[in-house]
Amino acid sequence: MRLSWFDAKEAKAFGESLARFCIERTSKDMPNIDKKAVAKKQEELLNKMALQVDQFKQTHKLNIYKKAQLGNVFKWTLREAGYDSAYIDRLTNWLMVRF
Repeated sequence: MRLSWFDAKEAKAFGESLARFCIERTSKDMPNIDKKAVAKKQEELLNKMALQVDQFKQTHKLNIYKKAQLGNVFKWTLREAGYDSAYIDRLTNWLMVRF
């Protein structure tokens, strides 16, 4: 088995940068994703994140281990920033479906 299969450095870096992107554009106190007051802003954020994900996918083929590492780093970066667990779970699930 090739060791590159376990090299998730780039996937982890992308997961962290995507979480930082999200943190810069949202507030920790942001209401849940389905509230009408923030729906448009949330939709814009998800569209911008989707573009980044699509660009990353074009140049990186991720196996299941790398996808898990990316999702884990994304989730923990948001968690360490103090976001609500339910909001983090929804964003992480959205991200994992994109891959």
